[in-house]
Amino acid sequence: MSAKPERLEAHSHLNLVAETAGEETSIPTARAPAPALRPRVEVSPPQTAGRKPGSRRRRLILGAAVLLVLGVAGWYGEYWWTVGRFTVLTDDAYVYAHNTTIAAKVPGYLATIQVADNTRVHAGDVIATVDDGDYRLAAESAHGKVASQEATIARIDRQIVASRAGVEQAQAQLTSAGAGRVRAEAELTRQQALVAKDFASHQALETAQANRDQARAAVTGAQAALAAAQANVEVMQAQELEAQRALAELRTAAAKADRDLSFTEIRAPIDGVIGNRAVQTGDYMQTGQRLASLVPLDAVYIDANFKETQLARLRPGQKVAISVDALPEHSIEGTVDSLAPASGAVFSLLPPDNATGNFTKIVQRVPVRVRVPADVATQSLLRPGMSVVVSINTKPAVADAGAPTPTRMAMPRVGLLPGRD
Repeated sequence: MSAKPERLEAHSHLNLVAETAGEETSIPTARAPAPALRPRVEVSPPQTAGRKPGSRRRRLILGAAVLLVLGVAGWYGEYWWTVGRFTVLTDDAYVYAHNTTIAAKVPGYLATIQVADNTRVHAGDVIATVDDGDYRLAAESAHGKVASQEATIARIDRQIVASRAGVEQAQAQLTSAGAGRVRAEAELTRQQALVAKDFASHQALETAQANRDQARAAVTGAQAALAAAQANVEVMQAQELEAQRALAELRTAAAKADRDLSFTEIRAPIDGVIGNRAVQTGDYMQTGQRLASLVPLDAVYIDANFKETQLARLRPGQKVAISVDALPEHSIEGTVDSLAPASGAVFSLLPPDNATGNFTKIVQRVPVRVRVPADVATQSLLRPGMSVVVSINTKPAVADAGAPTPTRMAMPRVGLLPGRD
C-alpha cells in the first residue's frame, strides 16, 4: 500500500489520504504493535453516480434564473425605449386650493357660531352673527333722518307753489299800475290843454301832474315786486335742490347703516368646508379679524415642481398620471393646465442674487399647474397639502392626442463665447 503525507491548514497534523478508492488498509497480525499514536486517516468518499441529478438541477435553476434576468432586462429595455425615456416624473408635488379667509366686516361681540369645524357649507349660508343692537339703532336713526328730509322737501315744494302765486299777484299789480299811469297821463294832457285856453286853473294842472308821477312810481314798484316774487321762486327752487341732495346723502347713510346691519350676519362667500376656526362665541371681533378658513374641495388643483431640465417637452393639455400617497388604491388622470411664469426662487421673500460672490449652479424648479378632473374633485378625496407623485408621458404620439400643437418660435442662433470653443 502506498500513502501520501499531506499537511492541512485547519488541523496541524499529518493526514494520510488513500490514492486508490477500492484498496483496503490491513494491519499485520504477526507482530505486536508498539504503543504509539497512530496517524488519522481520512478517506474521501468515492464519486458515485447518485450526485449527478443534483448538479443537473443546479444547472437548470441557474439557466432559468439567467433567462428570467434576461427577460426582465429585455422587458425593461423595451419599456424604457417606448415609454420610460419620454416620461418625466416628480414627487415634489402637492394638492392646493384657493382657500378663502372668512373675516368680520364690522366690529362687535360674536353672538352665535352656527357651524362647526369640518362642516360643509354653501354660498350664502350664515356662519356666525355679531351682536346687531347698535347697528339696528343706527339704521333706524338713518331712516328717520331720511323721512324728515323728505318732509322738508315737501314743505319747500308747497312754498314754491305759494311763491309762484305771488308772482302772478305781482304781475296783476303791475298791470293795474300800468293802467293807472295811462289814465294819469291822459288826465295831465287834458288839463294842460284846458290851462292853455284858460279853462282850468293851475291847481288842477298840478294835481294832474302829481297823479301822473304817482302812477309812474306805482308801475316801477309793481315791476320791482314782480322781480322779487320771481327771485323768491328761484330761491325756493334752489333750496329744494339743496334739500334733495341732502336727502340723497341721508339715503346713502341709511343704505350704509343697512349694509352694516347685514354684515352682522357673516355668510359663506363660496361652497366649501369650514376649517381652522379661530374664535369662540362671545369674543370681540375687530374689522378684518379672521374667523375661520373656507376650503373649496370641489376646486382643488395640483402644483408639481418640475426641474428646469424636465420642461423641454411639457406643454398645456398633456395627460398627467397622478398617484396620491394617501390614496394608493386610486388612479387619477389629470391635465397640464399651465406653467408658472418664473421659478419658485424668483417669487421667494429673498430672491437669490448670483451677481456677487462665488457661484454654485443649482437646478431650479418651475411650478406646473395640473388640473384635476371635476368628477374626482367633487368626491372630496383630495385635500390641500396632500403629497402626490406626478408623471407625464411626453411622447409625441401621446402628447398630440391630448393637446393642440403649440406654435414653434424661431430661436436665434447664438455663437459660443470667446475662450469656450
